[in-house]
Amino acid sequence: MDYREKILKLKKEKNALILAHFYQIPEIQELADYVGDSLGLAQKAAEADVDMIVFAGVHFMAETAKMLNPETLVVLPDMEAGCSLADSCPYDDFLNFKNSHPDHLVISYINTTAAIKTLTDIVCTSGNAVQIVESLPKDQKIIFAPDKNLGGYINRITGRNMLLWNGTCEVHDILSTEAILKMKEDNSDASIIAHPECNAPVLELADYIGSTTGMIKFTQIDSHKKYIVATESGIIHQMQKLSPEKEFLIVPSDSTCSCNDCPYMKLNTLEKLYLALKNETPSINMDKEIMELANKPILRMLDISKKLKII
Repeated sequence: MDYREKILKLKKEKNALILAHFYQIPEIQELADYVGDSLGLAQKAAEADVDMIVFAGVHFMAETAKMLNPETLVVLPDMEAGCSLADSCPYDDFLNFKNSHPDHLVISYINTTAAIKTLTDIVCTSGNAVQIVESLPKDQKIIFAPDKNLGGYINRITGRNMLLWNGTCEVHDILSTEAILKMKEDNSDASIIAHPECNAPVLELADYIGSTTGMIKFTQIDSHKKYIVATESGIIHQMQKLSPEKEFLIVPSDSTCSCNDCPYMKLNTLEKLYLALKNETPSINMDKEIMELANKPILRMLDISKKLKII
């Protein structure tokens, strides 16, 4: 079956918008109306004027789209597409942690469940986290959750002392300095670029640290012709597409492969995307009260990002 042709036809018939994260398979990225990182996807979802949003990403992203566009049908091709980072922050445990530090403002990474966002003052993404933290007074006490690697990176470059929740992304935290040093030894002319969800020793090796969008933009303007890329392998498609004359080498998750795939992101397929469009399911349905509470810190993030002109 030619899923591409059928998806494009259904998209037009149903006035649907297809949003895809950079970590999706290339075939889905090529079909999407917009491909981006968490910040860009949230911005697109907020401004969408359609009857249906098909979110090719993971569950928390589709939740965010629904909260920003509550009257719009939002479907996720595979409802099992979760997130190890979001899973690392259970609601009850985090509630207790927050209650034990009542004088702290809570900044939560967007990679969290809607329930955690109800306990949050401001949401952030890797693309705006530093700027959001820096927009607050220096003496403001902050809890940062759930990614300790991103939070530690922000602490180091801003001089803050945020309290960090002990969570990580399994895709990024597994990357090792040994693998990168071996790649650098074999590719001495390559620049090392890394996502801030990587652990601190990996980030210390990086020539550039940034969000998925930040890394892509960097490779477009940087003078190097070869890059060692420490993040999920799906990003390579856009990098290669925008800079075809350059070479991109993904840091492998282990010694048995040359890839680093998020098992949740890769659950989405063209067939599942087609079926989601056709059947208008599985849809994201949320409790109205939770949705309203969780939406407040997201809107605050978007407002700060707009004022600081972060795109």
